[in-house]
Amino acid sequence: MNEYTFDEIAIGLAESFTVTVTAEMMDRFRDDTGDINPLHNDEAFALERGYAGRVTYGMLTASFLSTLAGVYLPGKWCLIQRVETDFPKPVYPGDTLTVTGTVKEKDETFRNITIAVRIRNQAGDTVMRGKMRLGVLK
Repeated sequence: MNEYTFDEIAIGLAESFTVTVTAEMMDRFRDDTGDINPLHNDEAFALERGYAGRVTYGMLTASFLSTLAGVYLPGKWCLIQRVETDFPKPVYPGDTLTVTGTVKEKDETFRNITIAVRIRNQAGDTVMRGKMRLGVLK
């Protein structure tokens, strides 16, 4: 776990990690949230609608932003204040995702940072993009 302090954070600082989405993650997400939408749970349903298989929950994909902020950038001293996301392409179980955050703004008065976030799949396609505002605790 990183422990960037507010003073150590500079515009342009970036961190990333990779994670592979599994069917077990999908099942746990369904069980935890109660989202039984067939697009995420029924292979035949998803295929009939033109997808390559079950589509990973968008919020499961977005949940990796919590890891990005709480473990990597800034890490230990993080408090998520705002998250904005877009999902231009679907994610499927088995996809390996690279989650990246880059510091774009730093607010000295409120001790927060804004990071641009991007998640790409193994083919390099952007599957999620957005930004986060993160408080950096003392």
